[in-house]
Amino acid sequence: MKEHLEKTVEYLQDKGFDKPEIGIILGTGLSKIVDHIQIEAEISYNHIPHFPTATVEFHQGKFIFGRLCGKKVVVMQGRFHYYEGYSLQDITYPVRIMKDLGIQKLLVSNAAGAINKDFKKGELMLIDDHINLQGNSPLAFKGVSQFGERFVDMLAPYDQKMNSEFLKIAKEKNIKLHQGVYASVVGPQLETRAEYRYLKIIGADAVGMSTVPEIIVANHLKLPVAAISVLTDECDPDNLKPVNVEEIIATANKAEPQLVTLFEALIENI
Repeated sequence: MKEHLEKTVEYLQDKGFDKPEIGIILGTGLSKIVDHIQIEAEISYNHIPHFPTATVEFHQGKFIFGRLCGKKVVVMQGRFHYYEGYSLQDITYPVRIMKDLGIQKLLVSNAAGAINKDFKKGELMLIDDHINLQGNSPLAFKGVSQFGERFVDMLAPYDQKMNSEFLKIAKEKNIKLHQGVYASVVGPQLETRAEYRYLKIIGADAVGMSTVPEIIVANHLKLPVAAISVLTDECDPDNLKPVNVEEIIATANKAEPQLVTLFEALIENI
């Protein structure tokens, strides 16, 4: 992996990715923040050596470098998922690349289903903790200790300073920002009624199919990270309706301006 990382980083540096300060991973239906960036370099994933290629139709699949709120940022416009057939090492490869390029903080977004009945679709949830239900770890490979400590402490995987700042900004901007626990499942199928009941019992407030592998690797690299879920549907097992992917994406798009406001204000303040 080390040789691949070096070649990927060298390629991106040659293309103008010059010492970004902040990394951003954009989830399903969340790409409007790119419109606010002064783009200096933009490359499709399939042009980057050793980089996975996004296969989900509503993910753009671009690596973007530019300036946002006076800071140099690198943005993943579209992420990779376990359900696409990638290994967890592939999924988290871009996090390692962004760290090697120079980022000091990582911001992550995703679309998730609300398990907590007090949370409504179209609202935002700041992830305070998570439950890994993907049945594997991105650190479970030979030679992982070359990149950091094998047994990573996960007492507080989400940076408390950035989380506190997000809550402060939300209050100032009058944005409803819940705090909660995110459960990460494999997918791509959505959950059954029994599975939603199970998720509630074990303490999940929201459920999705991403994010946790990236958070684990960020912690492995001692990279401060924060994550926000856009709640795109309500997962009440007693009133469950058939899934509508178009409606989920539309809800994410509608809520996205609030997410952009939070991200921009945080980037400006750090």
